[in-house]
Amino acid sequence: MSKRDYYDVLGVDQGASKEEIKKSYRKLARQYHPDVNKEEGAADKFKEAKEAYEVLSDEQKRAQYDQFGHAGASGQGFGGGFGGGAQDFGGFGDIFDMFFGGGGRSRDPNAPQQGADLQYTMVLDFEEAIFGKETDINIPKEETCDTCSGSGAKPGTKVETCSHCQGSGQLNEEQNTPFGRVVNRRVCHHCSGSGKMIPEKCNTCGGSGSVRKNKKIHINIPAGIDEGQQIRVSGKGEPGKNGGPAGDLFVLIQIRPHDFFEREGDHIFCELPLTITQAALGDEIEVPTVHGKVKLKIPAGTQTGKTFRLRGKGAPNVRGRGQGDQHIKVKIMTPTQLTDRQKELLREFNEIGGNDSTDEQDGNIFQKFKKAFKGE
Repeated sequence: MSKRDYYDVLGVDQGASKEEIKKSYRKLARQYHPDVNKEEGAADKFKEAKEAYEVLSDEQKRAQYDQFGHAGASGQGFGGGFGGGAQDFGGFGDIFDMFFGGGGRSRDPNAPQQGADLQYTMVLDFEEAIFGKETDINIPKEETCDTCSGSGAKPGTKVETCSHCQGSGQLNEEQNTPFGRVVNRRVCHHCSGSGKMIPEKCNTCGGSGSVRKNKKIHINIPAGIDEGQQIRVSGKGEPGKNGGPAGDLFVLIQIRPHDFFEREGDHIFCELPLTITQAALGDEIEVPTVHGKVKLKIPAGTQTGKTFRLRGKGAPNVRGRGQGDQHIKVKIMTPTQLTDRQKELLREFNEIGGNDSTDEQDGNIFQKFKKAFKGE
């Protein structure tokens, strides 16, 4: 099954801005997040949207995708894609080996090598992302075998130098060519390039020198971290080889949607329902924020769509650059179930001028509507 176009997945145009892409992804994430939507296929749509966002939100990946499509997004066939594309040039590699002895591509098998990086996805509640937290996670990773101390040999036995390559990890093969006799250097197939032989392998690790364990790692989540950001924990990836340094652990953050709040960057948004009476006469009410309830004065004549800003009631900037605000958008609720007395009072209000607008209300919009209706 072919993949859908990433722009179609997010429902944006190819020229969409970063903010438009992010806003569309957030909407889809809230709609299809597995913790919220249990319908069949929701999890697949969430993964599809996440994959599209990870590509289109990155300038380099997006440029590659725009030029090469899904092949570009996967890193194959161009740029840094030689990890999967080098086999296409295997024939040239053999020629180079034949004429130049393969010396340009050889690498000491006993040289220190850095361990692989690991990635862990952590799902946070909305408030946890705002205020941060400290927690422990368990991740499966390779650890040095305690039985053999990483040698791979059975306790009481020793690791021997490969007698075929004399510990170099490579074998030299002489070949006659039209240009004369040349030396072709290959990885020693007896020791798989390690330069070592283990006569009696460790029963615990089977000679690999490492075992897979669940490792507990302490993570500090900074306040204000946002969806899609990563935390790098140095040295907590896979162990290195031949004394090389360990890789790193990258903790990818996902945030569960909130029932009331929405977040864009450091700012928090919500809708505030008001009755017609509160909007017309004004009121002082308590509104929720992630920092607790605060009092908000609603002036008389407040219209639906009016936005109030609570300074400093948003999320802290994860890099320590201040605090966001909370934006509250008014939504006036029209009553749907009225008693006879309420209907009578509203009719009376209408008769004594309830439909008349004042000059204070949006440039006398009702008067403009009447003129347009009459064709004036």
